[in-house]
Amino acid sequence: MNKATLIERLAAEAAVSKKQAEAMLENLVKIIISELKAGNEVTITGFGTFLARTRHARGGVNPQKPSERIQIPQVTVAKFKTGKTLKDALKGKI
Repeated sequence: MNKATLIERLAAEAAVSKKQAEAMLENLVKIIISELKAGNEVTITGFGTFLARTRHARGGVNPQKPSERIQIPQVTVAKFKTGKTLKDALKGKI
């Protein structure tokens, strides 16, 4: 499912226009991003938790020149931890 299909489905399920559904989805994504940038986590009960984690700097190998070592810098990455309801649904328990 891509973004356009998700917007169509959301509009149908919520009985709103596609334009309203797109605005809701865009705002949801914007809110999640701003909270993660602020160092907070976003929990949607039953679905999961979005977290921002720091991946520490480390050494690596240049794939173009395997004998050359490179330094990989520290970076902040997004993580998603599934909630119980989602896990159970995927296992077929719901």
